[in-house]
Amino acid sequence: MEISIVAEKLFTLGTFPVTNAFLIGVIVSLFLILLMQKVVRNKTLVPRGAQNVIESVFEALLNLIESVTQDKKQSRQFFPLIATIFLFVLFVNWIGLFPGLGTVGLLHGEGSHATIIPFLRSTSADLNFTLALSLITVFMVQLTGITALGVVHYGKKFFVSPFHKPYGIGTLVGVLELVSEIGKTISFTFRLFGNVFAGEVLLTVMLHLVPFFLPLPFLFLEIFVGFIQAIVFSMLTLVFLKTATLPAEH
Repeated sequence: MEISIVAEKLFTLGTFPVTNAFLIGVIVSLFLILLMQKVVRNKTLVPRGAQNVIESVFEALLNLIESVTQDKKQSRQFFPLIATIFLFVLFVNWIGLFPGLGTVGLLHGEGSHATIIPFLRSTSADLNFTLALSLITVFMVQLTGITALGVVHYGKKFFVSPFHKPYGIGTLVGVLELVSEIGKTISFTFRLFGNVFAGEVLLTVMLHLVPFFLPLPFLFLEIFVGFIQAIVFSMLTLVFLKTATLPAEH
């Protein structure tokens, strides 16, 4: 058994390396797209089956968003991004818990040096993905703030003091605000990656040491952690979006 902090390469498409984390991300994306298309295409006035489940999840998410924003119009504006982040992160966290984690894959090497490159690796356990998602999220926060307030008013948050002077305490606060934006990216990236990767390592070790029964409590724990991380990431994004729409004096 070999634990790698880097997502393992399964094959290449031309010069593009396809890792197990990337493959899982593509599969989850296609699953969510096809599922939503099927539900929308076959929707009925009285929901049933998958439509009923999805509508319940969306309603709960929308109510949660409205409780934060206190604005129905703004809640519907933020809903597509928040719901997409939540569902995608949730499913890629959970798919790494399927049977075969760390044990089913491609054999790499020979003899005593042979290792298995697993097919299953949560996309959130790849630092490249969490960094990319964090950059997209922070970019959307800035875009939302500029759209809501305009470039000049939003820029006051970083470059103009509350006393309309070029220097002083307001300038220092602006510098801190800039640093905080970088801090958001780092925090988003390593919080999600660290929790999910640590959980996968724990499960892999337990499955190799004691394959039966003992790993079950850890499996249920990771199901809970995967859900909590999806909620935390999406709710922090929501709070930052809401904050970005407030004037600089707030």
